[in-house]
Amino acid sequence: MPLNDAKTQVDTAINRKGTKGLAYENTFGGVTSFLRRTYTKDLTGADIAVTGVPFDQAVTNRPGTRLGPRAIREASALQPYDPPYGWGFDPLSDFSIIDYGDLAFDYARVSDFPAALTDHIRTILQAGAASLVLGGDHYISFPILRAYAERHGPLSLLQFDAHSDTWPDDDMDRIDHGTMFYKAVKEGLIDPARSVQVGIRTTNADALGVNIIDAREVHLNGPVATAQKIKDIIGDTQTYLTFDIDCLDPAFAPGTGTPIWGGLSSGQAAIILRDLAGLNVVGGDVVEVSPPFDPTGATAVAGAHAATEIMCLMLWNKANQ
Repeated sequence: MPLNDAKTQVDTAINRKGTKGLAYENTFGGVTSFLRRTYTKDLTGADIAVTGVPFDQAVTNRPGTRLGPRAIREASALQPYDPPYGWGFDPLSDFSIIDYGDLAFDYARVSDFPAALTDHIRTILQAGAASLVLGGDHYISFPILRAYAERHGPLSLLQFDAHSDTWPDDDMDRIDHGTMFYKAVKEGLIDPARSVQVGIRTTNADALGVNIIDAREVHLNGPVATAQKIKDIIGDTQTYLTFDIDCLDPAFAPGTGTPIWGGLSSGQAAIILRDLAGLNVVGGDVVEVSPPFDPTGATAVAGAHAATEIMCLMLWNKANQ
């Protein structure tokens, strides 16, 4: 379909009939929903609800990830002309994927934020959809996991990250993006024996039983072997996948709050995610994209692609039944 045909320039994010289909529009204009999906609060029949959580008040270093959801959506406008490459199915045409908009919360009442986010995700899950969340700092995964554990019981956590985020913190009311998976283990939201952290390259003496595949191991053994090891550990358990963009080396994703050298390349991450097809991924997020620290926009592009790959993982089993 020609892009210069004015009939195709209909702002599909608000004018599409239904929720399925590719989008043939100018990448530089129009409503910036994720992958040009329909903007709607109607969850009826939705397979995945993409939602933004523009929260960055839990950071230990540089803020700015509140701007991440908007930047990821804008970067994603480059992609919806064609089905995602290499997956063997067209999730944009075959499944109902909506952009549910952003979580509304009072930025000045930080203590109210966790419950508001849990309730937001609970609403999505109760409607029969799964959530794909665009962050925001990494703390947001904790309130999200609470909603998922309510519905599914303890989950496997698959975490791509430079940091384990399991530093000890027994004050469950503290809002910190470096301790939330410690709390998730202690609350029984995740099963550490069936969970994996990939790309770790910071020291934490106690992993709480979570399996670690650090960045060095990925570099030495390669992404194909890494993906197989992840699948061997997690098996068929229900899995929540969280992708902290600082899993990638700062050369590929400089726009993040706590960059650490020696990380994964975009190519390595892409191969791992593709080769995880078949995992029982029930939800996911992409976090810690901080646009103010990357004037090139490359970090947001990486975030948009990571979110798309997670979306495909979430739908792959349905597509191949």
